[in-house]
Amino acid sequence: MRYTVRKVEYFTTVVQDEPGQAYHLLSILAGRGVNLFAFTAVPIGPDRTQLTLFPEDSGRLTNETNRAGLSLTGPFFALLVTGVDALGALADVHERLFEAGINVYASYGISSGSKSYGYLIYVKPEAISKAVAAFDQE
Repeated sequence: MRYTVRKVEYFTTVVQDEPGQAYHLLSILAGRGVNLFAFTAVPIGPDRTQLTLFPEDSGRLTNETNRAGLSLTGPFFALLVTGVDALGALADVHERLFEAGINVYASYGISSGSKSYGYLIYVKPEAISKAVAAFDQE
């Protein structure tokens, strides 16, 4: 399978679960020139949502959110896998991690519909270096 794997930084913030919260944050970031390569929103209770930002430039994100008076937690680390979509593509990625003894505790993937995919993989902080190394053996 053809893919690339890299360690990426991400940051989180918690907002009230009401219309416009993600729009408000994302529009501020866009207006300040912050480019994201991934974004997730996950409910964490009956009235709160965790927004997770994967910036292209972490320094710019933290500078601009500080200037805007916004509070983020992080950085944390995950793996970003991108590649050519094919049957079994994610199985191959997980096989590498399994063989290295790495537990995946969360992941998000999506196909572009035109034969490529992106896949975010969360592992425990103490396992991130070992997880990256699992893919350096090609």
